[in-house]
Amino acid sequence: MTLYTSLVTIAKAAAPMIPFMTEQIYQNLVRSVDKSAPESIHLCDFPAVNKAFIDEELEKNMDGVLKTVVMGRACRNACSIKNRQPIGKMLVKAPFELSEFYKEIIEDELNVKSVEFKDDVSDFTSYSFKPQLKTLGPKYGKLIGAIKQALAGLDGSDAMSKLNSEGELKLEINGEEVTLVKEDLLIESVEKDGFVSENDNQMTVVLDTNLTPELIEEGFVRELISKIQTMRKEAGFEVMDKIIVYAKDNDKLKGIMEGNKADIIRDVMADDIRYDTLDGYEKEWDINGEKVILAVKKI
Repeated sequence: MTLYTSLVTIAKAAAPMIPFMTEQIYQNLVRSVDKSAPESIHLCDFPAVNKAFIDEELEKNMDGVLKTVVMGRACRNACSIKNRQPIGKMLVKAPFELSEFYKEIIEDELNVKSVEFKDDVSDFTSYSFKPQLKTLGPKYGKLIGAIKQALAGLDGSDAMSKLNSEGELKLEINGEEVTLVKEDLLIESVEKDGFVSENDNQMTVVLDTNLTPELIEEGFVRELISKIQTMRKEAGFEVMDKIIVYAKDNDKLKGIMEGNKADIIRDVMADDIRYDTLDGYEKEWDINGEKVILAVKKI
């Protein structure tokens, strides 16, 4: 009922902007089951706000989920790891912490095995600081070189922590006290080997890019399933058609398919996987650098 109410309400709200699509949705969802409803969506009252439906805690938590997922995707893009390749762990330092329910949403969205919220991620990431010449030039022009040198020698994690807590950094340069705020600094995150991070000065997300053999194999399985599903569609099969899958000319992928046979045949609606022979619709693929010929045949 929640999904039905949401779809109908959204359709009514969007009707003035997309009149034909919302009319079709209304006819399918409402008029098909309730002949006493107004004949057209454009004859319905515009939806009114029902404050009883507002769940501020849910909205707050989902905002945290969205921020985490956006930064996690940025980490994936930065290290060029495909979305179908599972990743073992993601660490999050944020002014909020989410329950297991919301962590599972993040894990599913980012294909990460584990999401952990931590108070400190300095073991995995640090920060580098450079002077922002546009703001520091007019104030400390003659000291810019010395400020740059002093910033390079800072412990990045400690300096960032102080900047966030106190709003400023104080340095002694040639006997003169220099006060720097965030606007005076160019701040970059510095990752340690095997980790990629993103931060927005309030929140830091660290992705563990160390892939175990098990994770790599699971990535191959997901790619194989995706390719077989693509071939089902290209061959014109119906969703519920049962098939036989064939694989040829790659012993490594043959071993992976045999070791994960139950998962593959379940996901692609297959009865069996056969090796070193081909039948039906066939296609050559390059799967993570491994060339293989796959074929699918409807039973």
